[in-house]
Amino acid sequence: MRVRIIISIMDFLCSTRSKKCLYSLLAAFTIASLSGCTGQTAVDVVRDTETEVTADEVPDVVADTETDEPEDIGEDEPEEADTSEQADETPALRESMRESLGVFAGCAVTGFEADDPGVWDIITTHFERVTLGNELKPDALVAYSVSKCPGTYTDELNGEEIEVPKLDFSLADKILDKILAWNEENPDREIKVRGHVLVWHSQTPEWFFHEDYDKEKPYVDAGVMNKRLEWYIRTVLTYYTGEDSKYKNLFYGWDVVNEAVSDATGTYRTDAEKPEEPLSDDRHGSNSSWWHIYQSNEYIINAFRYANKYAPAELELYYNDYNECQMNKRNGILDLLKSVKAEEGAPGEGTRIDAFGMQGHYSMDSPTATDIQGSIQSYTAVVEKVQLTEVDVRASEGYDGSDESKPDEYEKQRKRYNMIRYAVQSAMNEGCEVSGITFWGTVDHYSWLQYNTNVGGGTNGKLPQCPLLFDEHYEPKPCFYVFAGKDDK
Repeated sequence: MRVRIIISIMDFLCSTRSKKCLYSLLAAFTIASLSGCTGQTAVDVVRDTETEVTADEVPDVVADTETDEPEDIGEDEPEEADTSEQADETPALRESMRESLGVFAGCAVTGFEADDPGVWDIITTHFERVTLGNELKPDALVAYSVSKCPGTYTDELNGEEIEVPKLDFSLADKILDKILAWNEENPDREIKVRGHVLVWHSQTPEWFFHEDYDKEKPYVDAGVMNKRLEWYIRTVLTYYTGEDSKYKNLFYGWDVVNEAVSDATGTYRTDAEKPEEPLSDDRHGSNSSWWHIYQSNEYIINAFRYANKYAPAELELYYNDYNECQMNKRNGILDLLKSVKAEEGAPGEGTRIDAFGMQGHYSMDSPTATDIQGSIQSYTAVVEKVQLTEVDVRASEGYDGSDESKPDEYEKQRKRYNMIRYAVQSAMNEGCEVSGITFWGTVDHYSWLQYNTNVGGGTNGKLPQCPLLFDEHYEPKPCFYVFAGKDDK
C-alpha cells in the first residue's frame, strides 16, 4: 500500500518510538482490511467524501471582490526559526488557537488511531474537539453489515409499532469511552465530540431503503421512509445525548445531513450523479437513494425537523459539505441552507440549524484566500455561523515523499495553511462568526489522502501525501506553528 506507514525497517527496529510505529502498522492494515482493500484500491472506511473531483477539476471561484493576495501573509521575513527550541517549547493548539483566533481546535480520529499512544498524546495535548471519522456513520452503526440487514426488531414510534434494523454502537462507544475516561480524569482539559453523520447518501447501506430491509425487494415509499428516518435519528440521538445516556454531556454538535449538493449541477444530489454506478450497489459513492425515494429535498427538511425534535437544545445541529468555495456549488449549498432556515420552529414542529460545516479539503492551489473569505461571508449571512470541519491540504503534484523533497513541500504547505488562516481571520474581522477549525486527522501517515479514494477532495493514491499538522514521527511540522501562533515567517 502506498500509505507511508513504514519509514524504514531499521527505523522501526531501532527507534525509541517503536510502540508508536507498531500501532501505525496495526491501524493502517486494519483500516484497509475492513474494506477488503489491497494495493491501490480505495479504503471505504477511511473515506469521508464520495463524489469524484481532482485537483485539475477544481476551478478557482470567481471572487466576490478582487484583492491582491500575497504568496505569504505576514511581516518582513525574519531569520529561520530555531526548530529545536520550538520543539522544546511546543505550544498547545487548544490554547493558542483560542488566544490567537478565538476558535476551538479540533481533529478527526478513526479506528485504531485512538489506541496509538502517539496519536492519543497529540489529541489530549492539542485538541479540545474531536470528530469520529467513521464510527458514527450509518454503516458503522450496523457493524458494517452493508450487504445484508443484521436483523430487525419491533419498536414504537409515535404510538405505532414499526419494524427496524438492529443497531450496534460498540465501534463508536470504544472511542467515546476512552474520551469520557480522559474527561473524568482531566476536568480542566475536557474533549468534546462532534457527531458525524446522521443522513448521508454514502456509507448508508442500500438495504435501508427497501421493503423488509432487503435490497432485492422494491423501494419503500416516502411515507415509510419518513418513519425510518425519524426512528433512526431518535434512536441515535437518544442513545448518545438523551437524559439517561452516559454520553449526554460529551457532544457539542451533530452533522444532521452531509454532502447533499451536487458538484456537477450545483443543485441537489440525485440518484443519477454517476450513471455507471448502479443503485443496487451495497453503498454508493455518488448516487443518492434518498433522492431516489423522495425526488425532492423533503428528506433534508425532515432530517432537521426530527433532529430538532430529539436533540437537546444545547446540541448544535449542522449541515456539512465539501467543494464549498466553488461558486456553482456554493450557490446550491446556500439554497439548501435557506430552505432549512425557512422551516425553523419549535422542537417537534420545525427545523433547527445552528451552523454550516465547510469541510476544507483543499489543494495547494485552490481555493484562494478570497474564495474562502467570500464563502464564509456568504454562509454566515444565512446561518450566522460556520466551522471548518475537515481541513487538510493535498500535496503538490511533484512531491515524491523523499527526505530531500520534504523541506520544500513543508514550506509550501506552511504558506498554504497561512493563507487559509488569513482568510478565516479576515472574515472574522468583517464580523463573521467562525467558531472552530477541525483538521481531518492528526499524523500524515493515517490520512485518508494516502489512499486511492477517487472521491471529493481525495487523491489518486499515486503520490505520497503530507496533509496534516504532524509528520510520520508524530512531530509538529512548520504548518503547525501557523495555528499555534508561533509562525514567525
